[in-house]
Order: sequence, then C-alpha cells, then structure tokens
Amino acid sequence: MAERFSDNIEVAMERNPHLKRYVNEFVKRTGKFPEFYPQLSRSMKDIKYPNIIYPVGDPIFIHIYGDIHEERKYIVIEPRIANQQEEEKYEVIKDKLLEIAPTKRIPEDKEEFELFLDDLFNEALGKLSGGFLSRNRIQITREEAEKFRYLLKRDIVGIGPLEPLMRDPYIEDIHIIGANYISLIHKIFEALPTNITFGDNIRLADYFKNLSERIGRPVSDKNPVVDGTLPDGSRINIIYSPDVSIKGPSATIRKFSATPLSVTQLVNWNTFSAEIAAYLWLALEYGMSIFVCGETASGKTTTLNSIIPFIKPDAKVYTAEDTPEVIVPHKTWQRLTTRERGPEESRVTLFDLLKAALRSRPNYIIVGEIRGAEGAIAFQAMQTGHPVMSTFHAGDIKKMIQRFTGSPINVPVTFIDNLNIALFQQAVYVRGRFLRRVVSVVEIEGYYEELGGVATRNVFEWDPVSDRHIFRGMNNSYILERKIAEVAGYEDPKDIYNELFLRARIIKRMIELGIMDYHAVHREIKNFYERGIEGLSFRL
Repeated sequence: MAERFSDNIEVAMERNPHLKRYVNEFVKRTGKFPEFYPQLSRSMKDIKYPNIIYPVGDPIFIHIYGDIHEERKYIVIEPRIANQQEEEKYEVIKDKLLEIAPTKRIPEDKEEFELFLDDLFNEALGKLSGGFLSRNRIQITREEAEKFRYLLKRDIVGIGPLEPLMRDPYIEDIHIIGANYISLIHKIFEALPTNITFGDNIRLADYFKNLSERIGRPVSDKNPVVDGTLPDGSRINIIYSPDVSIKGPSATIRKFSATPLSVTQLVNWNTFSAEIAAYLWLALEYGMSIFVCGETASGKTTTLNSIIPFIKPDAKVYTAEDTPEVIVPHKTWQRLTTRERGPEESRVTLFDLLKAALRSRPNYIIVGEIRGAEGAIAFQAMQTGHPVMSTFHAGDIKKMIQRFTGSPINVPVTFIDNLNIALFQQAVYVRGRFLRRVVSVVEIEGYYEELGGVATRNVFEWDPVSDRHIFRGMNNSYILERKIAEVAGYEDPKDIYNELFLRARIIKRMIELGIMDYHAVHREIKNFYERGIEGLSFRL
C-alpha cells in the first residue's frame, strides 16, 4: 500500500483553510481522522471502509469515505461560497471584472489566459474602493479573495463544478443524471456517487448549453443529443431535453485524449529530462524492448504514447490492448483489441493477440498493459527478436522482476534480460501540486548465475530535492555502449554519448521554439530519420 504522509495533511491544512474546516468538521462528526496519501495504489481496492484524502492539485482535495452506516462516497473538497454575503461580494467582483475585460486584449493561449485572469482579478479588487467590496462596504478577507479567484478560474478557464473531476487522474468515467446525481467510475474504488450538485435541472440545462457551445457542438430542444470533445480531449455525450432524458439533462464523460501529449510537452513539464528522451530515442531506433512501469494513474500510458514516434517511421507496429488507448502515428499500424463478450469460443484475449503478433512479422509489438499470462508471450516475442513495449504495474525493478517471475506470468528469471530497459514513473505531490515524474530508468544487463540473480544499472535517477533527473549512466551505460554503439558501428563506443546529447539538443530546441504538438514533433523526428540535421525545420 502507498505510504501515509500524516505530516503532509497538516501542511496542506495550513495552506488550505477550507480543507482544515472540512477535516475538523468531519472528525467532530465521526470521531475518525482521515489518512492522507499523495498518491493512491491498486492495493487500496481491498480496503472495505476507506477514509482517504488525496490531492489533485491545490486547492482541490478528494475524500473517499465509507463505513458500516454510510455507503462509499467521493467527496470533493474545494473552496465554495459559504453564505449570501459572500455571494454578493463575488457578484460585485465578477461584474467589475466583466466591465474591465472588454478594454483588454484577450490572449488565446490557455496559460496566458490564466495569467490574464489573475491580472484582471487584481485590477478589479484594486478598483473596488480599496478593498471594500459590497455596497455595504464589507471588507474582503485574504481567504475570500483566493476563493473567488479559484472559482472564477474554475468557471471560466475550467469546466465549472465538474473541473475537480477532470483534474483527478484516478477517474475513468463521469455520469451526470439530473442536477443532483453525479457519479463516477474510479480506477481504484470503482463506482462512487459524488457530493457535486447543480442545484436544479434548469441550472444544469444552462450549464450543458454553455459547455456544448464552448466545444462547438451546441445542444437544443431541436438537437437534444450531441457527442463532443472537451478541451482536454475527453469525450462527452450530452442528452439535453427533459422529454428525452426523463430525470433531467444527463451526460457521460469518458476521460480520454484523442491526441497524445508529445515528448516535448512532457520534457517541458519535467516529467522526464531531454537526456532521458534522447536515450529512449536511441533505444527505440535500435530495437530495444522497453517497459514503462508505475502505479495507477502515474502517467504510464501518456509516457508510452509520447515516445512511440521515436520508432523508425517505416516500421510495422502491432498494438494489442483491452481498451484502445495507445496511439501510433506510423502508416503501417496494425491495431487490435480483445473481445471479452459473447460465447467462450468467440472471445479473443491479449494472449491470443500476442500469439498472432508473432506470425505477423511486426518491427515493434506494443501491449497496452501486461497483467497476466500474456506477459510470458511478450518475453517469448522478445526472445525471437521482436522488440516489445508495454506498461506494467510495478514501483521498482525488484518488484517488476518478482511479478514477472511469479504467478500468473511465470517468466523464467534467466529470460528477464530479454527486456532491455524499465522506466519507473510515479505521481508525486510537491509543494501543493500533483506532478508526475520518471523516478528512474534502469537497464537490465543479464542473469548471472554467480550473482544468483539479474544485474541491473540505474542510468537515470530523479532527485526530489532539486526536481532534476541525474544521468548516472554517463560513460557507464550497458545498453548504449554494448547494445547500440556496436550495432551502429562506432569504433569508440563512448562516441554514442555525443549522439545522445545531439538528440537532447534537438528536443530542447523544439521546446524553445514552441514545437509541442504531437504531430508536429513526430514530423521533426521523421525528417531527422530521413535527412539528419538538415531535415529539421530549424537550426540547432
């Protein structure tokens, strides 16, 4: 189970008065103190009566609670308007903000727009009689100012009351059935009702109308059912009219991004460094097998998708998944998913798909997630010269090897070195922010009988204090020097590091030039494969 950080909740409560109030009231009502976890783990599925608070980025926290008397519930803890007096102050600020806005140039970029809103909010506060905001000259407190700032951003930049659910990486689906029943499917705690409410169906109808217009798919009584894509790539289906949706307007949101995040975006966010990206680029060019490992919602699939463009453009890529989430930009992409429904004889498992992959001669096999017996087939594929990429649930190299060599996967420990690289990623909570970081990249050198086990090397490590990735494998990388440099024909294997730093420079230059779009990044990589540095659209 994930480690409990009791000291972190004290820090979080001091920084977030609304969280402190909520926890104090909860303890007073139940006599129980919630446990605080910066990240969740799959092992929590077994907790019968959870009492867990976790952050999804200040000022939003989630409380999962259930006991013998109360069903499990998903409780959003966020700043909210407390009373009529606060409502009036908020409306005065909002009116002033809307009065000032038309005189300004409004930026299109989301991050710039957030900063623009901050400036606008500060200006509105300044203009409202030196801090006395309501008509009755009631002074605003610092807490109220931060609360109003959050709510304005939530409603204007985000998607209003549902924004906390969109920020939570542990949510798969959201179901809205009328104004007062919003439930979700949690990756760990499964189906949960929430404490979110829209008040009444008229407000909910207005909300859907505004949201559907924002995404360019307006709903109306004439056009009551629409499908669209939210700003983050999630899919939404809205059923608007009361004569169609009997319990009030309803919607289903499937959290999924149609266009993957690019490797430059992840490097820019410091999920991993440009050097790690360059290392993976070389590894994928030369057919190394790579597993992206970590706990639930650590961002494994996001990282996997971001590095797939590093595979040579003319490669045949074969993907096998339960749920289609892997995106491949290559022309020769054989995309297959399992069939779990229907008669037993007509079902198709991951095991079946991987067996078929061995017959279809792909250059790369990508498995969405290895969980069971299909893991043994993946290792067979590697052994017969088919490079494999996959995601896998394991927090470190020791646990990964234990899981692969144990039941139900049962890979002989002597076969483990068919896998070349394991990358480990975590969701971490740093200074009030929920972040994802690659914490280590490990090379698997081989099984040595005299060691009685598998020899591994840490080539990259994340330092939490400086939030930097340290290249431990400089002049000491088994994969670069022994696996890649030899095949690439380097007389001196150490020269491979110059190539790594060149590619790291290409990635950094793309970030400097704002080349962040997944397809634009893929184009540059493709051009580099075809014509080297001359093929890039920019100078280094």
